[in-house]
Amino acid sequence: MTIAVLLADDERLIRSALATLLPLEGDIRVIAEAGTGTEAVAAFERLRPDVAVLDLEMPERDGLDVAQHILSTSPGHAVLLLTRHARPGTLRSALRLGVRGFLGKDADPALIAAAIAEVAAGGRYVDATISAQALINDIPLTERERDVLRVASDGYSVQDIARLLHLAPGTVRNYISSAIGKTHTTNRHDAARYAREHDWL
Repeated sequence: MTIAVLLADDERLIRSALATLLPLEGDIRVIAEAGTGTEAVAAFERLRPDVAVLDLEMPERDGLDVAQHILSTSPGHAVLLLTRHARPGTLRSALRLGVRGFLGKDADPALIAAAIAEVAAGGRYVDATISAQALINDIPLTERERDVLRVASDGYSVQDIARLLHLAPGTVRNYISSAIGKTHTTNRHDAARYAREHDWL
């Protein structure tokens, strides 16, 4: 069965090369190309491809944002992220969203085609180097502390964070205090910035 693919990448040369090469490497048909995250979302909604292959860094909406949209509207859909800068925290975020594949943009087209086939069949394909880095780079923050810092980084007050995460304000303060201690900072905004800089969020 031919796999229908949406290919989204803001670098036209790379996108065109992949659109040409992927069908030669497997039973793949690129049914849509997109140069921005917004175009990728529109193309997905219009065509519902079997696999969405997304560049992590795109204008307007990045690959993670597009993946989140796709997987919130179509849970379990096959999404493969390509990136030039593979960071362990980004991999963790992608996997939490339900992204099934994660590869470097410099991967051989035959490998990308194999990954597309794997995720289309319901499996996972994560670049071995990226997954090894994710294991090595341990994060000291708990999942809840990271949730709180993600919201805090948008400038919300403790009361707002509590409301958005369905927690008691006192609980939010405890998570913030713990996160501040672990990041060696003095307030929640600095803690959130530190965590983002270290790719913990």
